[in-house]
Amino acid sequence: MNKTLIEPVKKLLSDKSKKILIVSHVNPDGDAIGSSLALFHFLKKTGFENTVSISPNAFPSFLQWLPGSEEIILGNKQSALSSEKIKEADLIFCLDFNDVERTEDLANRLRKARGIKILIDHHPDPKPHFDHVISQVSASSTSEMIYEFIVGMESESIIDKIIAECLYAGIVTDTGSFSYGCNNPRTYEIVANLISLGIDGENIHRLIYDTYSEHRMRLLGLCLSSNLVVMHEHSTAYIFLSASDLKKFNYQEGDTEGVVNYGLSIKGIRLSAIFIERKENIKISFRSEGNLNVNNLARDYFNGGGHKNAAGGNFKDTLENTIRYFESTIKNLSREEFRALEG
Repeated sequence: MNKTLIEPVKKLLSDKSKKILIVSHVNPDGDAIGSSLALFHFLKKTGFENTVSISPNAFPSFLQWLPGSEEIILGNKQSALSSEKIKEADLIFCLDFNDVERTEDLANRLRKARGIKILIDHHPDPKPHFDHVISQVSASSTSEMIYEFIVGMESESIIDKIIAECLYAGIVTDTGSFSYGCNNPRTYEIVANLISLGIDGENIHRLIYDTYSEHRMRLLGLCLSSNLVVMHEHSTAYIFLSASDLKKFNYQEGDTEGVVNYGLSIKGIRLSAIFIERKENIKISFRSEGNLNVNNLARDYFNGGGHKNAAGGNFKDTLENTIRYFESTIKNLSREEFRALEG
């Protein structure tokens, strides 16, 4: 990580009396929560008593074992408190998102906030909403970047088992248990350092991936049986879930985490998507293999973005029409346009 980007932030953190706010994106995943809690514990441990963390809405139950997760303020349930903390913050760390709009209901309040906004994120093309930008697209995760940020602050010795657990959870979830986005040797050096601090990587994996509810397992069964469509001639597979499907299987936040990856397990499939019907729109996640750039697909056609092999978007239409539009888009991409997605 470029130390020249860290230096201005280091100066801002010279005053321990500053009120600090840490914000993650809406529908936070393991990296958003892991990086937020790691930074939260680091700042608390270094004397910043006035530090709070806000998530725009609830995070998955399989992350609630993380140390300090019970202290995260939920913006949609504690609106008055979150508004107060945003208004009074001197420094606002924005983690794991590159656009304030990704905080949805908090976005307007964050734009008006007087606090200095500091972005630490690994998504490409950050928007000009931030006073200081620490962006590293090559990083496996924002959690990896928080580790490097702490090192750049010359505070590596501050990292303890609690901080290490949060960082490891963020890295392991954002790389799909080290199956994508982690081809850099530095990622594994960091993971080795975290394990050397006494964390139990096997147990963390169990806590994240082996604590599913029966409802979630049955929902997964539906996804892989009747709700899976394979477009062999276009090397594409997709899964869809209606609002009634979610209700039938008692959907909880995080129950569809990772489901989109199953499409890539089919031989010959290079592009996988999942469409989830929400009240306000259709939430879409994309995954791809190799050089197929779903960031471009999400950005150009589905009001979204992300990384080359993992991106998301949304569509304001019915589930049926959204799927029809997706199929039409994939079928109508010319060979040249498909090659463009391949970079």
